[in-house]
Formats: sequence, C-alpha cells, structure tokens
Amino acid sequence: MKKIAACLSVFLILASPQAFSRDTKHMLSIEEAFQSPDFKEKLDPNIRFYFGNQSHPKVSRSFGNFSTNKKTNAFNKSDEEACRWVMLSALLTLQERAIKEGGNAVINIASYYKKNKVSSNKEYECHAGAIMAGVALTGEVVKLAR
Repeated sequence: MKKIAACLSVFLILASPQAFSRDTKHMLSIEEAFQSPDFKEKLDPNIRFYFGNQSHPKVSRSFGNFSTNKKTNAFNKSDEEACRWVMLSALLTLQERAIKEGGNAVINIASYYKKNKVSSNKEYECHAGAIMAGVALTGEVVKLAR
C-alpha cells in the first residue's frame, strides 16, 4: 500500500501545474540560428532580415510594423532546439507578410515577448517551458532600394 501511495504522490507532483510552468528565458545567437540547414532551406533569399540597428540599404517604401508571436511543442527537445524551430516559424511569418505587402526586407527586428521589446543585432529572446517554447518578434516590412 505504501508503494502505491508513493507512486501516486510522485504522479501528482509531476502532473501539478508547477511542474509544467517553467518559463526559462534564453538569449540565443541570431547568426547560429541562420546557419541551421532548416533556415537555409526554408527562408526565401529574396527577403532580407535586419535585426536591431543593423545597417541596410536605403528604404524606398515602408509598409508598416508587424509582430508575430509563435509557439512550438518543446516536448522531448532541448530548449535550444525548440527555440531555433520557433524562431524559424516567427521569421517565416514575417517573410510571408513582407511578400504579401510587396516588400523585400524586414528591418529593425526586435524580440517582443509579452510586449517587452528587446532589440539586439546578435541575439533573440526565446522562452522555453516543459512543453512549449515561444518567440515573439516585431519588425518593419519595407522595400529596400537596390
């Protein structure tokens, strides 16, 4: 009987909301993410991404600021793996918006997790938990002069 009670106790502790409420903030390398084969395969090379205050060619037209808030299943993945995957998803959403608006770039990209803006040329913010990881980005869709 003690063995059953002990097993039940462990199960209840693991199933409690606190066990799944981990929210670990990671600041991860943008450059390393872009080196991933998935990024190279899935991102359109005709759409450019400029983070933080990275220099870029002159803007010929702005289509406005857009945000994305993506989540992914982090179960059975390392935080870094889940974060890279969800970062790709967020960038694909910005890419789709740029194409839809007629732009060829997204500039001034910043992390925007829970509407807290963090601008960096080198890192993006990702939050990872036991079962979900999330990346939120904001940026300006533009047409750059060629």
